[in-house]
Amino acid sequence: MKKRGSAARQASIHRATKETDISVEWTIDGSGQGKIDTGIRFFDHMLELLAKHGFFDLAVKAKGDIDIDEHHTVEDVGIVMGQALHQALGEKAGIKRFGFASAPLDETLAQITVDLSGRPYLVYNVALPDRKIKAFDLGLFEDFFQAFVTHGGLNLHVNLMYGRNPHHIMEAIFKGLAKALDQATMPEERLAGKVLSTKGML
Repeated sequence: MKKRGSAARQASIHRATKETDISVEWTIDGSGQGKIDTGIRFFDHMLELLAKHGFFDLAVKAKGDIDIDEHHTVEDVGIVMGQALHQALGEKAGIKRFGFASAPLDETLAQITVDLSGRPYLVYNVALPDRKIKAFDLGLFEDFFQAFVTHGGLNLHVNLMYGRNPHHIMEAIFKGLAKALDQATMPEERLAGKVLSTKGML
């Protein structure tokens, strides 16, 4: 049973370069099933949170030159996920368009705001007390979000209100993003299938 109308909203995208080979399958009206394998375990964990808390069915398979650096893989996954979200939403008719979530995790609070406007823009106010979890550079998440925003056509504001533990900080951000995207992609019955824009399109 689809939670948001009768038409299936899903996309399957494959992108291969000399640096990465990435496949993403995204079903908006899912049940929170995440099948993630990027070769970067902490990154996998964050994308699993996105699927679970957004009630998306999300499959991500990535092979990249992580023996050199993890940047290409993280950024390129953002590109393909953005493309998949954009394709799955189609013309965005009848959706709420805006989403907001305030997500706590112990001492941490993150606030995420989304507008599926078709106008890519990222605001990323995240001061990390430590940029590393094991060998993974948490600063790469800003590159992920920038790629996701650019190719998904959305306005995303990520604001860390406070937090001490870097794992908690990133987890709160991804949970907040999941809930904000879930809200923004929900149907608005008063739109009667129209687009929420005075321009008539997004």
